[in-house]
Amino acid sequence: MRWRLGLVDSGAPPGLPLAAAGFATDGARGAVGADASGHGTRIARVLTAGSADVELVLAQVFDCGRPSSAAAVAAGIDWCRAEGAQLVHLSLGLRFDRAPLAAAVGRAIAAGCLIVAATPARGAAVYPAAYAGVIRATGDARCAADEISHLGAATFGGCVRPEPATAGGGASVGAAAVSRALTEWLRPGAGFGEAVAALAARARYDGPERRGPAAPEGEQTS
Repeated sequence: MRWRLGLVDSGAPPGLPLAAAGFATDGARGAVGADASGHGTRIARVLTAGSADVELVLAQVFDCGRPSSAAAVAAGIDWCRAEGAQLVHLSLGLRFDRAPLAAAVGRAIAAGCLIVAATPARGAAVYPAAYAGVIRATGDARCAADEISHLGAATFGGCVRPEPATAGGGASVGAAAVSRALTEWLRPGAGFGEAVAALAARARYDGPERRGPAAPEGEQTS
């Protein structure tokens, strides 16, 4: 059975087959445009580079480097859910909790959809990663391309450069590596508890990575 994977981001590589695609901004929807920032392209390549049979559903929520609003991200999550995504991946994080975003996450979880969202390796919580029922993911320099780490509870780390040509490592790419591992290790339709248990059981490292002083990783927007 094929995983239907929703990507909420800036776009996807030209020529990559998409099961569905739409642009979402503050609830409005239209045709997708070019990936001006290249962020979604990097993430889509990581998500689809594994051995799992994955079909990608793209919700384009920003086209110039930043999500336009929490409402746009919420609309993207809703759209992916409506298109039958069993997993929604967000390599982004918003600094503040917003009711429309929390509601969209709740609807997706209630529908049986897994959500994986990026979180900084250190620093303040971001959303939707901070919501209950969301798998939190970040980058972990210890991990090779086929490895993840269990950083505690439902928080995992992934390889920051799972492909030699991958640029822009950090929490975004590491989070995508966690989602890719999930599609390779679990059957479509797996629940939150099953997904967390399976990732924890197969993690190469247990516990946080030791780091010196550094700025937090990840995309954070207001």
